[in-house]
Amino acid sequence: MAHGESGPVGPAAPEAVMRARLGRECLYVPSCRFGLYLALRHWCEPGGRVLMSPVNDDVILFVVLAAGLRPVQAPLSATDGSLDVDAVPDSVWSGLSAVLTTNLYGHPDPAGRLRERCDRLGIALIEDAAHAIGSEVDGRPVGTFGDAAVFSLSKHAGARAGGFLALADPALRAPLEQARDALLDPVALTAELAYAVRPYAEATVRALRLAPAAWWALRLLGLQEREEIRMPLRSAELQRALASAPSLSGFHSWVRVDMHDYRVAPGRLRWRRIARLLARLDDRLAAHRAGTERLLATRWAAPGSAGARVQPLFRVPLLVHDRDAAVAALARRRITVGYLYDPPLDTYAGERFTDPSPSPANAARFAHHALPVDPLRAGPVIDVLGAAGIEPARGLPGD
Repeated sequence: MAHGESGPVGPAAPEAVMRARLGRECLYVPSCRFGLYLALRHWCEPGGRVLMSPVNDDVILFVVLAAGLRPVQAPLSATDGSLDVDAVPDSVWSGLSAVLTTNLYGHPDPAGRLRERCDRLGIALIEDAAHAIGSEVDGRPVGTFGDAAVFSLSKHAGARAGGFLALADPALRAPLEQARDALLDPVALTAELAYAVRPYAEATVRALRLAPAAWWALRLLGLQEREEIRMPLRSAELQRALASAPSLSGFHSWVRVDMHDYRVAPGRLRWRRIARLLARLDDRLAAHRAGTERLLATRWAAPGSAGARVQPLFRVPLLVHDRDAAVAALARRRITVGYLYDPPLDTYAGERFTDPSPSPANAARFAHHALPVDPLRAGPVIDVLGAAGIEPARGLPGD
């Protein structure tokens, strides 16, 4: 445990905060992707098959592969990107080792129904709650349905470091903590310095309208590496890497993308910022909920959004006819759009590396039309889209 001028600095206090929120044992992990790898390795034997969303960060696909598992892409809702339980064939259910939820942008997957199905099959339910730290299902927080759930502090909290592995069985904390520590890289001074200056550097270059300089600096630090929405698959290298699974090291060049310190032990700077920002989480969630409510009242909101329970979404997926035009209009006002997941993972990776969805059309449609909007910028986004004449997506269920 490190000590600073204001007292102890370490995981105990942040873990206690999350334990109180969830009513579950929580173990700090240096990143959500690292926590998912830890959970998959514990609950799934190598060679198993994991049902997951095809509209997801490609890093998660590589984490599943690194764990020695076969990704199986699920059918989705075309309006919110949630997993469509009823559209998964019995033949797919019968061959699974686990289900991995996504809770895309904070919109919950049907966790209760998934829990019932996993219990009947005797398989694990693992919740990726990176986008959903404040979301609920049937009055319960996302992350309290699975055998394990992984939360990110880089999203709502804005700490840009770390997360938590929440456990249904508190007796598993000790073995998972031991497994975590065996995989961690030691604290790195360069990583700590990059972490300390990144928010200020980004703010400065953007304020000076030096977007190319910001992009170059982030690439130099290994914090921004994608030139397109999806990273290059590098299929020949990936095929060779499969022989090393389960192994994080064999997949390091894919899993580390945009986060080179994903498995680095935290230092004092991170602990201080994490503690400070986690203390403000409820205020941030309230602001996200207010912005979400504004955006869901617009004509670009998914059909059926009106009157639905308002979650504090991390991003609100407005559904627009021409997303490229919308992104360009927002860029002219220096509003960036991130967290795009197009094309779906089965199209991106192909049958060589994943089982395709049995019903891919909805996922492809959602991925193509979703415009993920930061609810904290709801007002400016609504103004820009209206002034640019951006039309809603057409022909969606519920129109």
